[in-house]
Amino acid sequence: MKNFERTLVTCALPYANGPVHIGHLAGVYVPADIYVRYLRMRGKDVLYVCGSDEHGVPITIKAKKEGCTPQDIVDRYHKIIKDSFSGLGINFDIYSRTSSDTHAKNASEFFRKLYDEGKFVEKESEQYFDVEANTFLADRYIVGTCPKCGAQGAYGDQCEKCGSTLSPDELIDPKSALSGSKPVKKKTKHWYLPLDKYEPWLKEWILDGHKEWRTNVYGQCKSWLDGGLQPRAVSRDLEWGVPVPVEGAEGKVLYVWFDAPIGYISNTMELLPDSWEKWWKSDDTKLVHFIGKDNIVFHCIVFPSMLKAYGDYILPDNVPANEFLNLEGDKISTSRGWAVWLQDYLKDFPGQEDVLRYVLCANAPETKDNDFSWKDFQARNNSELVAIFGNFVNRAAVLTHKYFDGKVPADARPERIDEETLAQILPIKASMEHFLENYKFREALKEAMNIARIGNKYLTDTEPWKVAKTDMERTASILNVSLQICADLAIAFEPFLPFSAEKLRKILNVGICAGKDYRAGENGVSSDNLYKAGDGAALHTCISNEGYETVLSWEDLGKKSILPEGHRLSAAELLFSKIEDDVIDAQISRLEEIRRKMEASAASVAAAAPQKAECSFEDFEKMDIRTATVKEAERVPKTDKLLKLTIDTGLDIRTIVSGIAEYYSPEDMLGKQICILANLAPRKIRGIESKGMILMARQQDGKMRFITPQEVLSNGSEIG
Repeated sequence: MKNFERTLVTCALPYANGPVHIGHLAGVYVPADIYVRYLRMRGKDVLYVCGSDEHGVPITIKAKKEGCTPQDIVDRYHKIIKDSFSGLGINFDIYSRTSSDTHAKNASEFFRKLYDEGKFVEKESEQYFDVEANTFLADRYIVGTCPKCGAQGAYGDQCEKCGSTLSPDELIDPKSALSGSKPVKKKTKHWYLPLDKYEPWLKEWILDGHKEWRTNVYGQCKSWLDGGLQPRAVSRDLEWGVPVPVEGAEGKVLYVWFDAPIGYISNTMELLPDSWEKWWKSDDTKLVHFIGKDNIVFHCIVFPSMLKAYGDYILPDNVPANEFLNLEGDKISTSRGWAVWLQDYLKDFPGQEDVLRYVLCANAPETKDNDFSWKDFQARNNSELVAIFGNFVNRAAVLTHKYFDGKVPADARPERIDEETLAQILPIKASMEHFLENYKFREALKEAMNIARIGNKYLTDTEPWKVAKTDMERTASILNVSLQICADLAIAFEPFLPFSAEKLRKILNVGICAGKDYRAGENGVSSDNLYKAGDGAALHTCISNEGYETVLSWEDLGKKSILPEGHRLSAAELLFSKIEDDVIDAQISRLEEIRRKMEASAASVAAAAPQKAECSFEDFEKMDIRTATVKEAERVPKTDKLLKLTIDTGLDIRTIVSGIAEYYSPEDMLGKQICILANLAPRKIRGIESKGMILMARQQDGKMRFITPQEVLSNGSEIG
């Protein structure tokens, strides 16, 4: 494994058309913050970069709906997002934005260099155009029926119902989101990055060179590469964005997927105008992208191809992408309001920032989609943070004040159990380092909590409150060991629970070595460029150790005598407080109200769905609808929605891939008689040839159900 001089950590730029929710936090920002804090405790040179992604069609759509400018939208949400991050202790070295002057200049230069060197392909193509609005329509401005799950209101780039990636040409009955009219095709010129030319290099770099990447990341990359890459447009017909810097490109901007990742570089330039290149162009720098699984292709295939085309940038060493976090059994949806927003959490749970950090890490969707529930949130706080971690620290501190005037007692009469207990910490430290350095934060957190469990068991086994009645020397040794474990906890939990670790350090009256930050006046950083929280509060990680005689570091974790004899503690206080049922019930009631509104809205849409355009009898006769029986069924690997069905049509045995896994399990499908459109042209889905389409009906509650014969018919019976 290569030894790097420094580590550059980037987080996916949050889209500035709404606040941050728990799905974003669990997928990207909490794990990244844990990683950075850990590296800094190890004394590593780390730069932590993020910012708002402020271009793209959803922002212009929101601005039109609200009757304001796109700049108004991004200004509002940039501040909300930035302040929310700070409220959870997530403080980047810089949190900038893609609407900055630095980024506009840098993104333009990046495009221009590739353009001048002939790295783009210029193509004229037909794209959807809204005649009434007199404008080309970006993918998000086109809505219609999803061809894969039948959901109405799918966008031209994605169906939010089934999660499928789409193109506008795939939509059934497409309409303009601006005027509601049916768009027409019109010729337009754009520039494309020929990803197909980089395919051999990408296969060697990823498939041969990065087999250590997470299975979901490696697998998704392999699937794209095996399917063959196609040129990808880098410009769009749009007014909001970075203008394409060439003649004849009026009314065109850089496509947001091309524009946004360059923002990582721009933000670094903004923070370190004199030394940014060592972070992006030195082989001694380790680049790590923290993202969600929906950004894997952009950060592992597209952005590296851009950097390779440019010529002298480093490439990511790792891209630890998480899966998705659901909420109370349903997919988080910002458009439907089905989310727990960070800004709301901070208002509803003041002083309990670390509870959310703990739960999101303990339940992190590192290998599969996971679910957040308020009852689980309450249980983890009450039974783990309060009853295990907080309980041990409180008992150790209170007993020390009671028997030894709040001073660390001498290890006057040690016994074998003391040594055996403390000996368990070093292996935990080694495990934590292994997990943290391999991006397994959930496992690392379990190990940290095991230290508290060891402490609780030790106190239970030694019973110092009983021993104190007859043997104060032995009581002194027991509490000395207990306080050393408390110091271990202050170190081990600093990356995960910074607010609680700080509170614990105050109880223990110790400082912490948190590593180097890029602050104003240091390393050529301009005070204008420093990331600041809210109204200018200092970075949380810029910890002052003034006045502390003892300063903890990561290397102290597991040492037998971290706190010296006679060291005075501060007053004991509770690290965590119990969360009562009424608090959780209020959150559940809020979600239930949102769910009722969602269901009512879905029913209203279903009831009011307009009749489609007329078709002739001859059109209908072209459709060959028949009965068929499912013989085999299995899930398509690495997907949540797709089932692979082997069916008997009466004509042949064929395969159909259908996005019905959220409604039916493979076991549900075996032996079921269904209706299919038999003569639909075959198409490949996830590399599997699907021949036909299953007929489904969408209920008013949004759920899909099969259209089945009332009585069993022979396979291949024609319906008409």
